[in-house]
Amino acid sequence: MTGEDGRRRAGRVLVLVGAVSLLAVLAAGFYLGWRTAYSDMGLDPRRYREMQRTLPLARDEISRLTGKIEVQRTRREVDRAALEMVRQEIADYREQISDLEEALQFYRGLMAPGSIARGLSLRSFELVATSQPQRFAYRIVAQQKARRHALIRGVLRAEVSGVLDGREVSYPLSELSPDLQGAAVPLRFRYFQSIEGQLTLPDGFAPKEVRAVASASAPRKTEVRESFPWRVQEKFSYGG
Repeated sequence: MTGEDGRRRAGRVLVLVGAVSLLAVLAAGFYLGWRTAYSDMGLDPRRYREMQRTLPLARDEISRLTGKIEVQRTRREVDRAALEMVRQEIADYREQISDLEEALQFYRGLMAPGSIARGLSLRSFELVATSQPQRFAYRIVAQQKARRHALIRGVLRAEVSGVLDGREVSYPLSELSPDLQGAAVPLRFRYFQSIEGQLTLPDGFAPKEVRAVASASAPRKTEVRESFPWRVQEKFSYGG
């Protein structure tokens, strides 16, 4: 080996040692800077690495528990809704039973001996207020008591009388109620017939009474006249 080769090899060794030394210095500086940064933030590098490892696990657990809470909340809402539905159904059934009992009493009253006069007659004119002012639901029942209930044919007319602008006036029921096709309401029944609908009073009109006339043409000619005071009630005598 010549002197020149020795110098070249020694130069390469010095360069390699310098590079290694520089890398060591850089690594030490990076490590010291990293430790200094975590130290300034009050963090332990090992604890930081542990936190980085456990953070995804914690997030997964939070997601799982949140989903479980939502399931329980939904189940509770469903249970509450089902309970309320059952309560509403019970209330509806009770109302239906009440209506049926009232209807049964009504029909018994129609058929009971001595409860109504023999032949054609009219029950009281019933009125129930609606949500709209001056608008009322009404019902009037024509009925028959007889040993043999022949088919009755005829017509019914009714009018509402009262005061308007200080004068006594009367309105045919057909003018106040769109549910009637004309002033003469056709009658055709063996036991009873219910005429019902809604009427609207004119502005400023104060009703006093309802006058009704039921005229039968078969099986024999009969006429019944009744006057009913204007009396508004909470509901009809039966649900109907």
